[in-house]
Amino acid sequence: MDLAYTPEEEEFRARLREWLGEVLPTLPPKPSPDDWPGRRAYDLGWQRMLHDAGYADVHWDASPTVRLIFLEETEKAGAPYVGAGFVGLLHAGPTIAAEGTAEQRARWLPPILRGDEVWCQGFSEPEAGSDLAALRTRARRDGDDYVVSGSKIWTSHAEVADWCELLVRTDPDAPRHRGISWLAMPMDAPGITVRPLRTLAGSTEFAEMFLDEVRVPVAHRVGDENDGWRVTMVTLSFERGTAFVGEVVACRRVLRELAVAARENGRWDDPVLRRRLGRLNAEFRALWRLTQWNVSDAEQSGGVPGIGGSVFKLRFSHARQDLYDAAADVLGPQSLDLDRPWTLDRLSSLSYTIAAGTSQIQRNIVAERILGLPKGR
Repeated sequence: MDLAYTPEEEEFRARLREWLGEVLPTLPPKPSPDDWPGRRAYDLGWQRMLHDAGYADVHWDASPTVRLIFLEETEKAGAPYVGAGFVGLLHAGPTIAAEGTAEQRARWLPPILRGDEVWCQGFSEPEAGSDLAALRTRARRDGDDYVVSGSKIWTSHAEVADWCELLVRTDPDAPRHRGISWLAMPMDAPGITVRPLRTLAGSTEFAEMFLDEVRVPVAHRVGDENDGWRVTMVTLSFERGTAFVGEVVACRRVLRELAVAARENGRWDDPVLRRRLGRLNAEFRALWRLTQWNVSDAEQSGGVPGIGGSVFKLRFSHARQDLYDAAADVLGPQSLDLDRPWTLDRLSSLSYTIAAGTSQIQRNIVAERILGLPKGR
């Protein structure tokens, strides 16, 4: 596969880089991490700026390679992350673009692109996290509505969301992978209770969500009834295949900063540490090449990332943890200072082998779907 950029793609890179250099100095200060209404307004304000400049549609209307360039350049420039727009821009939006009807795309995609609406993700349940297909939230058909009851956990950005990408069981008698549907649920519907969860790092971007006879129009189902598992695999392919691209660039930047810090505080004299940082440099260079390969592969398959995303997600999760363990080694006692960004990032990195599919699940996918090994009994 050709991993080189075309002249048109390089022209896009140069134009984007110039625009970022002009607008980033004009941004207001970021709000407090605990000010979620303020963070929502800040994140959506940035998305509106992207929209007005013509860059909002890169997450699904542009080619995967252009999307890669966009994520690389915005991270290098220190541009705001998608933040509260994460689920809509990187998960739900691409899924609706790939699987939704014309009416659904017209209703939900423009508000996401303009920064008007926030989405959250209602997939995991207290007893169905890694084993997602074991979910038990029920959706009973009642005329033109589904009546939904159950609970979700780790619901990203639920407290400031307008919509939820929701997985429900619409046929309890079908084999568990075949009785699931993918719904778009309005978060202002009666019967929804949201309880924020505080993470180890002190943030509250996740929540528990309880659903008591919530009515969701059948017209809000993406894909056919009971075909939600296939649609979910499309969502997860975006989550594992391209959603972490910006973070690879961020990790490479942190690694460079670590090397500078080690030289300044004398830790660079330790040959074991130098080898460790060198190995991490090789690891993230390889992950970046794997990202390019996955994007090139997606170009050949209609823009949807393939199962190579599981290889990337598996290795990246552990490499990121290794990176912040190395950061703690460089910082020494200062690594316990919660006011240092690297400390908070280290705490956050602990979740990466669980979030977006545990490492055990990714190994099963690689073994069965890539290597062709038999399923375990």
